[in-house]
Amino acid sequence: MSLERFKICLPLILADEGGYVDDPRDPGGATKLGVTLATARAYRLDMDHDGDVDKADVKALTPEAVAPVYHRGYWLASSADICPSGLDYAVFDCAVNQGVGRAVRWLQEVAGVRVDGIIGPMSIRAIQNVARPLALAHFMDLRRSHYRSLSTFDRFGRGWMARCDRVEGKAMSMIKL
Repeated sequence: MSLERFKICLPLILADEGGYVDDPRDPGGATKLGVTLATARAYRLDMDHDGDVDKADVKALTPEAVAPVYHRGYWLASSADICPSGLDYAVFDCAVNQGVGRAVRWLQEVAGVRVDGIIGPMSIRAIQNVARPLALAHFMDLRRSHYRSLSTFDRFGRGWMARCDRVEGKAMSMIKL
């Protein structure tokens, strides 16, 4: 089931992540499909097979090449795989865009368990039994609040808020299925 859900959620994430950008005001630097140069290097995504991973490799990334990065580095790492439908997508998107650690801690917060960043049996039970619409709304509120606190909000905030609105809408429709 988890892999099926990942395959549903990944294209939604990739659509939001978009093509190649290298905005000097973005701390992520060179990025394509949400994968930064640092992440491409960590996963050894030498797309042009020239022995190094540089901006040319980031530009050449494909959805197929980045899928394992997303599965292992964000989907599984954030525990989106154990979340109910809808909440899984919101947690996954948060892990990609705001960090795995935040996604896990906020997931624990909305599940009403001790926030320690470790998803154990108690967290799993609580997460799988949350009132999904309320948990989703709370989770998205945490995301929006964090974005508003960032010094780069003036530059990127409108896009972040629009992304949150899209994610919340799609996640809510997944809950209703």
